[in-house]
Amino acid sequence: MRFQLPILLTALAIVAPAQILSPEKAIQVRRVNDVRFSPDGARISFVVAEPPKGTLNASHIWLADVAAGTSRQFTASAAGERAPRWSPDGKRLAFLSARDGGSKLFAMPVDGGEAQPLFKSKHNIAAYAWSPDGKSIAFTAPEPLTEEAEKKVADKDDANVVDRKDRRARLWILDLASGKAKAIGTAGWQVNEFAWLPDSLRLLVSGTPKPSDVEWTESIWMARLDGGDWKEFAVPPRPFGRMQVSPDGRRISVVATPKEGPQAHDLWVASIENPKFQNLTGASVDLPVESYAWVNATELSVIVERGFRTELVGVTANLDPAAHLVETTKAKGAGGLDPARKLRLETNPTSLAVSSTAVAFAGESVDSLPELYLVDKAGAARKISKLHDDWRDAKLAKMEVLKYKSFDGLEIESGLFRPTGEGKFPTIVYIHGGPAGRWRDAFEPWQQLLVARGYAVWVPNIRGSVGYGQKFIEANRNDWGGGDFKDVMAGVDELVKRGVADPNRLCIGGWSYGGYMSEWAITQTNRFKCAISGAGMADLASEFGTENGAAYDRWYFGTPYENLANFQKSSPITFIKNAKTPTLILQGEADVTDPVGQSQQLYRGLKAYGVEAELVLYPREGHGIREEKHRVDLLNRVIAWFDKYLKH
Repeated sequence: MRFQLPILLTALAIVAPAQILSPEKAIQVRRVNDVRFSPDGARISFVVAEPPKGTLNASHIWLADVAAGTSRQFTASAAGERAPRWSPDGKRLAFLSARDGGSKLFAMPVDGGEAQPLFKSKHNIAAYAWSPDGKSIAFTAPEPLTEEAEKKVADKDDANVVDRKDRRARLWILDLASGKAKAIGTAGWQVNEFAWLPDSLRLLVSGTPKPSDVEWTESIWMARLDGGDWKEFAVPPRPFGRMQVSPDGRRISVVATPKEGPQAHDLWVASIENPKFQNLTGASVDLPVESYAWVNATELSVIVERGFRTELVGVTANLDPAAHLVETTKAKGAGGLDPARKLRLETNPTSLAVSSTAVAFAGESVDSLPELYLVDKAGAARKISKLHDDWRDAKLAKMEVLKYKSFDGLEIESGLFRPTGEGKFPTIVYIHGGPAGRWRDAFEPWQQLLVARGYAVWVPNIRGSVGYGQKFIEANRNDWGGGDFKDVMAGVDELVKRGVADPNRLCIGGWSYGGYMSEWAITQTNRFKCAISGAGMADLASEFGTENGAAYDRWYFGTPYENLANFQKSSPITFIKNAKTPTLILQGEADVTDPVGQSQQLYRGLKAYGVEAELVLYPREGHGIREEKHRVDLLNRVIAWFDKYLKH
């Protein structure tokens, strides 16, 4: 029997089932970051991080035209580009790229032309900034390798001495007229950030002469281009970062913590003349500052994290002429915008930039992928990029917000992704990283892939999460596996009570602290039919001794040398004899945040007691899995593991 082609295609279109989101498609997401206005406010530069291709994770610079509301790709080398910075006259855009090997500094005319290196060097540049007069560029980089050192590396005579002073990032000044760079300050310092003052002769530098991995030692120092020793300027509450100077050069701002950890939380401002920092947002907002920008000499636009959402608010830092101190006023709309309109944004703003007439930001939600948005003075936001037009037909699940009371009456906010259909669902409990992290209203592959396959996916922001105030963050200090785990189980009970979760078909999973919580769960209860631990922590004492960034864990537990019992009582390996739950363990071999030994220790412990376990190691990968085939493999394994134990 023969069919005419149009009839055949019509019939196929009618009966073809809807395509389920695949792991291959789920990783095809472009991320937007580093949004910046040109000096005249007419253009916006932003960075688009492309999906992985093979072993590469490239990013490129895009430009948007504010008046036209359009955007286009500006750079396109195979090596990728990042960190675009406008020249003070707005005629050139500088950026970092590995197109000549390493991380080198280039500039490109905005109105057309080829990218050119700003100077010839062997420096691997971490960060940079134009001087206000446009004559210099400050950058951070370690000392470049000598010819002798390069030869040793080539000959594999490359023993690596830990904490070598010459490998720490220091501050350099590039004179654009001569094309020569010179280091300023003392060798051996660790420089993290810097900001120019308007005179183009002085910089404020965040750094330390005594870098430490187990405590925060950074201060802010005043550096001068005309020589002389650096002078300590101020010591904000540590840890701190994201340092900026106000447009008039009279104030300095940082994001810092009110309680010496575990991470920067509030916006602090001080006068340059009398650098006594005051907390602008701790009392009135008490939410983590995700991004901020100075609007003018006294006003700042701030993106804060509130639960699953982010909000754009404004604060004012008034300078008291008599005392030279900063005063806080009531938060208002960003850049003079009506805050009520701002809070009704359909997307969640992240990276932020402001001009005298507009606000630009990257935005996304669980079912709306990242794009660039522009907000005008009337408070209306419009999308001015089209990075994900190929996702228009994708059916992404929305998130229900579910609040419940935990064992001690504390209210916990959670998100629920419910599949189509009726009745009780096999349910995945998915824990975020951190613990000072949170689930956001943003696209996440595990959630969408699993709900598309018939699973309810539940994502709780348990105590210790950010987005609910500093006190909530501190609620699991020295108590991992205590109240936070009870929050998880109280939520599971609530899902069962509401008729969402099938109590006989529950699994748990997560990455980093989420991996830790999965490991803890299998040593405390047999309610879960399976578990997945990604880059988790089995032994907190050995974790402290081998991880990068141990100051973070020190805030929670102290040190194992003085408080070993604190670490042991919260370590899954202490209770490994109790485990019976089949567990999939996923880990990057090059992870220095939660080192591979943690997953190996868990795997060996489970095997010792006959528990079904599988350990998958990804070569070359760090704390996040980045390579294309590895990411697809990981997502397929996650789906297969849950299917194995819940599809019955």
